[in-house]
Amino acid sequence: MIRAAEIRVIGGEGEQLGVMTPEDAIRKAEEVGLDLVEVAPGSRPPVCRIMDYGRYKYEQKKKAGKGRGHAATLKEVKLRPRTDQHDLDFKLKNARRFLLDGDKVKVTVMYRGREMVHREIGRKQLDRVVELLGEMAVVENPPRMEGRFLSMILIPNREVVEQIRRAEKAAAKAEATQAEVIEEAGAEPVSTQAAAEEQSLAQGD
Repeated sequence: MIRAAEIRVIGGEGEQLGVMTPEDAIRKAEEVGLDLVEVAPGSRPPVCRIMDYGRYKYEQKKKAGKGRGHAATLKEVKLRPRTDQHDLDFKLKNARRFLLDGDKVKVTVMYRGREMVHREIGRKQLDRVVELLGEMAVVENPPRMEGRFLSMILIPNREVVEQIRRAEKAAAKAEATQAEVIEEAGAEPVSTQAAAEEQSLAQGD
């Protein structure tokens, strides 16, 4: 419930709508089918944002769930002996994401037909993968043949991965708008009816 006579309002797209009464802000939120949420009650005047509160709570819950820990699983990235650089970059992007999530990565080179004659090409592919992933990956199981498949298993270097996570988090924070930073402070939904009654009583006083 908003008790202030005036509030600073941020629109659904992060735009500044200025200072207005809670009643006017609630009306604007209702016009676009969204909620008015107080995101910085300690500010002067308090800051409220027009948003989908249900979606906001879902995203907050999802973020909180990520912080509880992650059970490592084995992901797989498949290559061919002559996978070109473009496809290799795409595969490595997935491998990096898996490692950042704390998962193990099985990198497999698949041979077909006469490709089995030149197994060293596949080994060079795996060496290239290790080189490009750098210090974030540690070879747990070195390359070995399984039929027509040459595979190795990588695990995340936890110290390096944590450094990368911190760097990415800092970069994301630096790029965030003022409205998004305020939103992270936590908020409670405002009942439009209760807020209107509160405003009516305030005016009656």
